[in-house]
Amino acid sequence: LGMYLVQTVAFGAKRLAQRRGVALRSTAYDALTKELREVARLEEVSGILSYDEQCFMSEGSAASRAAQKEALAGVIHEKRTSTRMAEVIDAARGLTLADARESANVRDAIEGFDVESRKSKDLAEREARLESECFVAWKKAREASDYQSYAPILQDMFSLKREVAATTRPDVCAAGEPYDGALDAFERGMTASRLDSIFAKTREGLEPLLKAVLAKKRDAPEIDALHPALAFDHPGWKGSVEKQAELSKKVAADLGFDFSKGRFDVSTHPFTGGACPTDVRITTRYSDGNWLEGFAGTVHEVGHALYEQGRSGDAVGDGLPVSKALSMGTHESQSLLWERMVLQSKAFWEYAAPLFHEAFPHTKEASPEDFYRAINRVQPGLIRVEADELSYPFHVFLRYDVERALFAGELDVATIPQQWNSYMKERLDVDVPDDASGVLQDIHWSFGAVGYFPSYTLGAIM
Repeated sequence: LGMYLVQTVAFGAKRLAQRRGVALRSTAYDALTKELREVARLEEVSGILSYDEQCFMSEGSAASRAAQKEALAGVIHEKRTSTRMAEVIDAARGLTLADARESANVRDAIEGFDVESRKSKDLAEREARLESECFVAWKKAREASDYQSYAPILQDMFSLKREVAATTRPDVCAAGEPYDGALDAFERGMTASRLDSIFAKTREGLEPLLKAVLAKKRDAPEIDALHPALAFDHPGWKGSVEKQAELSKKVAADLGFDFSKGRFDVSTHPFTGGACPTDVRITTRYSDGNWLEGFAGTVHEVGHALYEQGRSGDAVGDGLPVSKALSMGTHESQSLLWERMVLQSKAFWEYAAPLFHEAFPHTKEASPEDFYRAINRVQPGLIRVEADELSYPFHVFLRYDVERALFAGELDVATIPQQWNSYMKERLDVDVPDDASGVLQDIHWSFGAVGYFPSYTLGAIM
């Protein structure tokens, strides 16, 4: 009887300890998720401010918006690195959870805290303000096709991003090169040396293929001719922007974009933004002649949006790390799945050609096969977002080489246009007529996305 009582008491104590451990784990996890969600809500507000800035804000409001974003960035940083956040993070270290997604939340929360806590409030505020000011400067410079007016603030941006990388990811930078710290912010664990290997292999296959295709086009130009109705200079496209927008919105809905949880606007550079899976916002841009620009941009951004609207909103995902994009390469893999695999397919044009026929009667002469051939042409050009599938990676390689050299201090910001124009001529046999269609065409550096461009080709490979 005595032995039985001892065993019973020991068993009861063990069960109590187990239940207490579960309770402690549950309490620690719940406290962590509460803090994380509060940060996420503030970041969602920041997302709406940025979207408004790029789509709707008046030019005269730029200074006040920069101040607002600076103040909000300071609040978010304080919340992400507060004493309370440090307490719940420390309580979560070593936490064992049965649910794999909950474990992922803990893992990424700890990593995010360790990175963010190395950054001062002053650095976070300076980063937010410069990103806002640099965007306004880029927009003005692009409109005027005047790179040199933009160069000084771009120099400031790269200097700041070097500081951010070295501060937040010191081990990554020390192990390789400072640029690795910038890459890691978009593609976790990626390094420049690894990209060199991937891109070398990609070039090895692409360069001879592109040369062979271009040679064949020169020898037999008739095989590459656009149907006359689809030529960009056809008068049927004149004044077509509103109809292009209507058609793009219809196709966006058909592809699955939920307009009850998002919106579709126009911006200088197409992008996907907003706040959260229930507020996803996309943009594109249109021109009278180039009917493909706005339409292809729509399909690309819808791909991003479907990924965003599909992010988990359940109790384990809502506002928590496990619901965030795994990497920007993963994000781009989804946009390119729709743009390259769907938009460029014959089946898609069996669906889309009749829509074009209805909206633009002059295209009725063009068959689905004509549209399919038009969208699969290999035609190296100036603009990255309009590039065909074979020449597109070379636009990425150029930007990768430039920003890596800038990060290392091996390239003067003032001389980027010369390097840019030389590369375009040498690699794609394209002459760059002005800054707007050259070095100023992309928005990324203006809002601090240094290290982002490789994600496009990584996404295409995925």
